[in-house]
Amino acid sequence: MTKPNKGPQFVKYFAPVISALKELGNSGTPSEVKDLIAINLQISDNILDEQLPSGTSSRFDNQVAWARFYLVKAGYIDSSKRGIWKLTEAGINSEITSKEALEIFQKLQQAFRQESINNQINKDLETDEDNVAAPDSNENSFRNYRQELLETIRNLSPTGFEHLCQRLLRESGFQQVEITGRSGDGGIDGKGILQINLLISIPVLFQCKRYIGSVGAPEIRDFRGAIMGRADKGIFITTGTFTSEARREAVRDGVPPIELVDASKLILMFEQLELGLIPKTVYEIDKSFFKEFS
Repeated sequence: MTKPNKGPQFVKYFAPVISALKELGNSGTPSEVKDLIAINLQISDNILDEQLPSGTSSRFDNQVAWARFYLVKAGYIDSSKRGIWKLTEAGINSEITSKEALEIFQKLQQAFRQESINNQINKDLETDEDNVAAPDSNENSFRNYRQELLETIRNLSPTGFEHLCQRLLRESGFQQVEITGRSGDGGIDGKGILQINLLISIPVLFQCKRYIGSVGAPEIRDFRGAIMGRADKGIFITTGTFTSEARREAVRDGVPPIELVDASKLILMFEQLELGLIPKTVYEIDKSFFKEFS
């Protein structure tokens, strides 16, 4: 895939994002879209695992997220439902070329410069979009509170982070959540019970890793070895990321599955639970409403 003559790196993912969504039936989750793009473009693990300096996500994930952001603003993707990327009629009927992708970017950049609310976006792009987390199109303010939240969590002591994960799991519906971490226990930091219904419950062991870099497959294998015969499922929580090999190891056939919670998923859980966050209501002017009064 060739790099556009102008514009940031993520512009090259405009067409692949739309193609992936079409292949998924015109809608899909972010992970489904990213996985399919990686397969279709035969992207190597080295590229998939390359991290942003902040350690919040991979550069590939971030570039795809930026592409999605611009496609939403251009009217090709519907962002009304959180966690689902859905093509609009314009997106379904489009076949974006490299030239058209660049034109979309340039047109939106010009519009952003005319709106003071988007000054932060322009500042980010002029610095280096690869090193800045893509904004959420559902937000009216583009202050990156997620980065501040992640830094707050990373600054906790190891013990503090373990107890924070205990609270997070408890708020997520786990019962009898205990911190059990001790040396020689294979990295197991705690245990809990996931109550599926009145008759079925699943014992779970978890590990918490307050980390900036990537967790690899060896750590996943070691953790699985520690939970074998002791629990039906394991949860590995990190403030960093997981390599592609680690993700494959977590779902390998014939062994207990390991649920992976990286920095992005961790922040999403805090948002959904409104844990440690104070929600605010922000209004946006519906200009179409006033047209009939013009």
